[in-house]
Amino acid sequence: MTKRPRRNHGAVFKAKVALEALKGDQTLVELSERFRVHTNQIAEWKKVLLEKAPDIFDKGKSSQK
Repeated sequence: MTKRPRRNHGAVFKAKVALEALKGDQTLVELSERFRVHTNQIAEWKKVLLEKAPDIFDKGKSSQK
């Protein structure tokens, strides 16, 4: 059996897949088949998106309230 070369996905692709996972219209298995990425990877990207989403809205704000 030959090894498949490692693929490096860009940030835009990861965000697209993670947003699709957040929508919940398709299961992780369906998304995995659609985007040809392992389900665990999709779950990880979704987790990262959820964790970092609040930071997007904090950019540019001062620490003073």
